[in-house]
Amino acid sequence: MKEKLIDLFEYTFHFNKEIIKVIAENLGKVDEKTISLINHTLNAQQIWNSRILGEQTFEVWQINPFETLEEINQRNFEKSIEIINNFDPDQKINYQNSRGADFENTVFEMLFQAINHSTYHRGQINSLLKQNGIDPILTDYIFYKR
Repeated sequence: MKEKLIDLFEYTFHFNKEIIKVIAENLGKVDEKTISLINHTLNAQQIWNSRILGEQTFEVWQINPFETLEEINQRNFEKSIEIINNFDPDQKINYQNSRGADFENTVFEMLFQAINHSTYHRGQINSLLKQNGIDPILTDYIFYKR
């Protein structure tokens, strides 16, 4: 299972990087919602990693300096791989959501949420790019594997 999770995070890292690149190449054309969503996508992965690791989390909708997004993506990837290599996927983690409510999920569930969440928002970002006259990129997993 670890190999499959690593593959999914490599996919996530790759297409987050590609989306950041397209946005950077078209900063004059993208809207605030696009910037908000790419930040939210990266923030969410950081938050899930930090919940597992017991570290300080980002805010869900914080806007990071654009020039730091590639670094955040890289750090998120490295932390996710660290978790995969050092945690039992069935280990349960207690955490609080952004509203302070208590929850418990397994490491696998939390990691899969980070992957699935980023896929969802990259789709939204691609729609916004297209609406702003920017060619979206194909981010389906199968295209990554071909």
